[in-house]
Amino acid sequence: MKTIEVKGSVRTELGKKGTREIRKADAVPCVLYGVKKDENGKPVATHFTVTNDGLRNLVYTPHIYAVDLNIDGAVCKAIMKDIQFHPVKDNILHVDFYQISEDKPIVMEVPVVLDGLAEGVRAGGKLQLQVRKLKVKATYDQIPERLVVNVTNLGLGKTIKVGELSFEGLEILNAKETVVCSVKLTRAARGVAAASGK
Repeated sequence: MKTIEVKGSVRTELGKKGTREIRKADAVPCVLYGVKKDENGKPVATHFTVTNDGLRNLVYTPHIYAVDLNIDGAVCKAIMKDIQFHPVKDNILHVDFYQISEDKPIVMEVPVVLDGLAEGVRAGGKLQLQVRKLKVKATYDQIPERLVVNVTNLGLGKTIKVGELSFEGLEILNAKETVVCSVKLTRAARGVAAASGK
């Protein structure tokens, strides 16, 4: 997994008024949930802000990243866990980060990429990716940038389900019956099948 640096500043004003001021200044209120726990066993939260420009390469990309989060000079490794967008304007309203460590597994959604020319496509079918991302659990250094699924042997009308996939060093959390990709029968393929008497 690639790493990207994000720089932020500690936030002192935590009320609605402070939040409005932050957004007016073209910045985004963020929270980092740390590895350390408070007296109630919950992760210690650090409130900070990042400029919209500072988040652009992390948010508006098909890639996934581990984040070197630099908050006023204090650096830690984190992942973006949750993001809220404005329902109308689509600008970023809030981002949650989780601090990560090399020995503790994390859960992330990883993009799925199909590889190879499917048998069913050669026979006139259409390959369809049903699930664009899969939820995986692993230590962050084991999480790949993408999950490559080989479809070479996928025939007409056939599917590949989560239960048929395995990747070294990580666990897929989606239901085993979830269809990842399929080769759909097209009209052209039906015509070919009918002509050959199948």
